[in-house]
Amino acid sequence: MSLFKARDWWSTILGEKEEFDQGCLCVADVDNSGSGQDKVIVGSYNGYLRIFNPHPVKPGDEVQPEDLLLEVQLREPILQVEVGKFVSGTEGLHLAVLHCRKLCVYAVSGTQGNVEHGNQYQIKLMYEHNLQRTACNMTYGPFGGVKGRDLICIQSMDGMLMLFEQESYAFGRFLPGFLLPGPLAYSSRTDSFITVSSCQQVESYKYQVLAFATDADERHDTEERKLSSGKRLVVDWVLNIGEQALDICVVSFNQGASSVFVLGERNFFCLKDNGQIRFMKKLDYSPSCFIPYCSVREGTINTLIANHNKILNVYQDITLKWASQLPCIPVSVKVANFQDLKGVIVTLSDDGHLQCSYLGTDPSLFQAPKVVSREINYEEMNAEMKELQKIIREATKTQDILPESEKQRDVTVTAEVSPDLDEESQAIDSEVKAGAVPSLTVKITIQSRVKAQKPCLAVCVQAPLAVTCDQFVFDDLEPDSSETVVLSVFLKENCSPPELEGTCMFSYNIPTGIPRVSQCSFSLPLKLVCFPAQPSKAANHKLTIDTNKPPISFVTIFPDFVDPSEGDQANALGFQFLTGSKTTLLASKTSQRYRIQSDQLEDLWLVTKELIHRLHEHFKKQNCKDFACTFSGSIPLQEYFELIDRHFELRLNAEKYQELLSERAVQFRAIERRLLTRFKDKTPAPLQHLDTLLEGTFREVIALADAAEENQANMFQAFAKLKSATHLVIMLISLWQKLSTDQVAILEATFLPLAEDTQELGWEETVDAAVSYLLRTCLSKSSKEQALTLSSQLSMPKDTSRLKKNITLFCDRLAKGGRLSLSTDSATQPAAAMPGGCATIPESDLEERTIIPGSTAVFASHGQTTKQKSKP
Repeated sequence: MSLFKARDWWSTILGEKEEFDQGCLCVADVDNSGSGQDKVIVGSYNGYLRIFNPHPVKPGDEVQPEDLLLEVQLREPILQVEVGKFVSGTEGLHLAVLHCRKLCVYAVSGTQGNVEHGNQYQIKLMYEHNLQRTACNMTYGPFGGVKGRDLICIQSMDGMLMLFEQESYAFGRFLPGFLLPGPLAYSSRTDSFITVSSCQQVESYKYQVLAFATDADERHDTEERKLSSGKRLVVDWVLNIGEQALDICVVSFNQGASSVFVLGERNFFCLKDNGQIRFMKKLDYSPSCFIPYCSVREGTINTLIANHNKILNVYQDITLKWASQLPCIPVSVKVANFQDLKGVIVTLSDDGHLQCSYLGTDPSLFQAPKVVSREINYEEMNAEMKELQKIIREATKTQDILPESEKQRDVTVTAEVSPDLDEESQAIDSEVKAGAVPSLTVKITIQSRVKAQKPCLAVCVQAPLAVTCDQFVFDDLEPDSSETVVLSVFLKENCSPPELEGTCMFSYNIPTGIPRVSQCSFSLPLKLVCFPAQPSKAANHKLTIDTNKPPISFVTIFPDFVDPSEGDQANALGFQFLTGSKTTLLASKTSQRYRIQSDQLEDLWLVTKELIHRLHEHFKKQNCKDFACTFSGSIPLQEYFELIDRHFELRLNAEKYQELLSERAVQFRAIERRLLTRFKDKTPAPLQHLDTLLEGTFREVIALADAAEENQANMFQAFAKLKSATHLVIMLISLWQKLSTDQVAILEATFLPLAEDTQELGWEETVDAAVSYLLRTCLSKSSKEQALTLSSQLSMPKDTSRLKKNITLFCDRLAKGGRLSLSTDSATQPAAAMPGGCATIPESDLEERTIIPGSTAVFASHGQTTKQKSKP
């Protein structure tokens, strides 16, 4: 912000809700008074033309009625006004007004009044040109070196330069490579037109080249263009400035060379006649308009540049000489002479604030009041200082962008999950084949302690779960107000979900405009996706969880799935999933173990997770802090690899379907082209079974599209099963190796990196890269492995053999004492020995070594997960 303000000499507001732009302001002695006093001509997009003659009695006076010489409303918007010698037979100044489809030239004259009402001014239309193309801007000058008159050049929106020799139209030329119109100026010294193209280049075209080039009316007629004598329009010189230009001015304040000034979006350029850069200035603000106005010292030029910060800067070449504050953002600036005051700065804003000002300073009339002496209470000041230091220390403890306390103080989002299923299901378009798909109500409450602008709530649950409504838009929340929304969650796809969790994201803006986000998570009950069923004795997949406490009755930990009439004798529990599969939970009567079994590996996950969670919650209520769960069996890698192979096979099928669809589409379009050629031929020819071939190809395309869509649905279900099995494997590894929370987070980031699976970035290549990284860092055996570099580009592999080998090696190294860590020092430290005699892997061990093979599970022995063999 500038220290000084522009001194207001005269100002006014033009009309109501009118719009103005760069070409709407001009200063000149338009009425040919001969006094050398300029008039201010202003045109608006609303079609009003006004001419002012400012002459305040003293600076800052209100506008007098006689200051407005003329105000007339034209029928069309005024794009630009210019004053020059536009009428033949006279060298008097006339006013040119550019409309969208018309150019009008007026004579402005005044009649001296005989009474106190003053002089009367009027405009007279001398001639007009109706334009065939929509105009953008114009420039004028003595084109071709004519004497005593000015010619006009108009640039259209489609890149045509239309030249007028006063009352007659001369010719039109299209600019080569045109896309969007830019500023246009004329240099009388070189007799050339200068503009800035859409390629961000300053281009110069000679008038003589334009005159002898091919006429614009013949551009689209190839035969006439070949026969015509016109030449190709060639640019004189080009300079790449690397940004769009706001305006161009060509000035010459001495008899020597002229200068071309270009105002860019971030730079200010001064060029020579031949396009070479004299100097440039990088601006640290966004400019709005400029004008070079004089040469104070030999070889230098003074320039006014206004910016969007309402600052008017005065430069001498590239040196800032003065800066002053303006009351508004100008879109056009001029320098005029009024009465005996020369060099008045005339500015016009886009909303019609017209001001005439000059540079200067105001003396400061402010006097600082006397300081009232008072006694200082040092004890209160010390107490206040300690309190402030305490606040500062609390605020600097957190590493987050916003302090947690501030987040909680602003907006709080809570989600309350109903303990019971909905009496009437709210499931919409569910693909589950079960008879009735249950739904569950979730109530979300938003409490705002500040004003929240543009609030929006998004509720997200992972597929195959869905919600009845996932987006909510509210009106602005007032301080200490709240909003409540109710929605239902249900199972939409025909597969079990890998997670029973949801997230609420509430985004809003505080009054200062800063965006904020508050969020919360909620857990869904297991009964949303399954219901009680009769336990099953036989199953293909079994696993055993060991605990250090006696088994708890299922009536205590699963009251929502067990009939209370069974009492404490219930040691078997069945879970029937909505998708058709069944999982059985057994509690040992003699040992501290629980067995989970099912025909599908992925169905073990949700029940196992729920069991461990409820056991922890049960013993936590009893203030038992030493409860722990362990797993001593083998990790079911072979069954896990089958799910990986199934998912990868569907990905390969999707790729094949895509290739076949592309081939059939190319074939279909080729047949269509041949048929169209036959149909357009004037002499009918036999189709040669092309219509039959077209119909057959169309059927193949439809069949391939249906097959690809079915494969996509199968791949979605396979990925959901793979995620469930992956969650199960991560849990078993964490229980087996007794991993910490941080190490479990590393496992989840390694094996569950993607929320969705796509052909461009799939689960297999992502997990393979993550596991390979861990094998070469924290789980490496030597520095030689650490030196190996991984590929920086992920692509779909040919098969899953490398992935399965790396996962097997990963589990093997964990079994031998490896420890997960992302720190750089962990890879060089020897791994600690595991309980039970596990040691680190010796250098001679083969990397292809597999995990401990599984065997038939026996309930009384150590628990392990196996695939049960069928009896002969």
